Amino acid sequence: MKIWLDGTLQDAEGARVSVFDHGLTVGDGVFETLKAVEGRAFAVTRHLDRLARSARGLGLPEPDLDEVRRACVAVLDANPMAFGRLRITYTGGLSPLGSDRGDTGPTLVVALGETKRRPDTTAVITVPWTRNERGALTGLKTTSYAENVVALARAHQQDASEALFANTVGQLCEGTGSNVFVVVDGELHTPPVASGCLAGITRALAVEWTGARETDLPMDVLERAEEIFLTSTLRDVQAVHRVDEREPAGAPGPVTVKAMRIFDERAGSDLDP
Repeated sequence: MKIWLDGTLQDAEGARVSVFDHGLTVGDGVFETLKAVEGRAFAVTRHLDRLARSARGLGLPEPDLDEVRRACVAVLDANPMAFGRLRITYTGGLSPLGSDRGDTGPTLVVALGETKRRPDTTAVITVPWTRNERGALTGLKTTSYAENVVALARAHQQDASEALFANTVGQLCEGTGSNVFVVVDGELHTPPVASGCLAGITRALAVEWTGARETDLPMDVLERAEEIFLTSTLRDVQAVHRVDEREPAGAPGPVTVKAMRIFDERAGSDLDP
C-alpha cells in the first residue's frame, strides 16, 4: 500500500507522522473522505473546496489544492481497487505540546483503504448528546472527532450503523458521519446547515437533485416521518428501516427509492458534479 505524505508517495509501513504533530496532540486538523470507484474519485472539486473552507475556519494555512489533486491521483494509481475510501488529512504540523501551533508548516496525508458498498437499508439510534450549532468548529470537517467515536460505538452496541444528534435547541441535526432526510406528508426535508450539521457533499447533491426542502425539524419528527434516509460519501442515499425501537413501514419507501435512483443516475453521468 502506498500513501502520500508531505510531497511524496511512500510505503504505508514506513510512512511516519511525528508524535508532536498537532493533528495528533490536540486534533488540530481537517479532513475529507471521497468515494473511489475503479480508481476514480467522486466529486473531487466539491471535496477540495470544503477542505479549504475547513482549513480557513481553523486558521490553518491555505492548502495547495493542486498538490492535493496530484496526491489523490498518485495514490489511486498506486493502489488499484474496485471500491475504496480515499482520505485526505491536513493538520497543523509539528507544534509544541499545547494549543499553540508551531511554524514548520502543515502535514498532508492522502491514503486509500478498500471498503464495502453499503446495504440499501440500515438501523440508526438517537443519542442524548447534542451538536453545538454555535461552536467554533460548527460546519468544519475537523479531525476532532472523538464525540462521533463515542456515539458510533453506542450505535454499534445497539446493532445500528449510525447515531443521530439533536442540536442544543432540540432540533434534528445530523449523524456522526452522515446527514439525515425525512419524508413528512409526502414532502422531503433535511435540516438546514444553520442547525449545526456539516454541509455534506452528498447532502448538497441530494438537495439539488431531488428538490428537498431545508427545514428546521424537531427531534420528534423521527417518530412520525413516513420515510427516513441518510446521505454520506460512502452511503450515497441509504434508507433507514429502524430508528431506536421504531420501524418505518416498507423501507425503502417510494420517495427514498426515487432519491436513490436519481442520485445513482446523476452521479453515474458526472464524476465531478
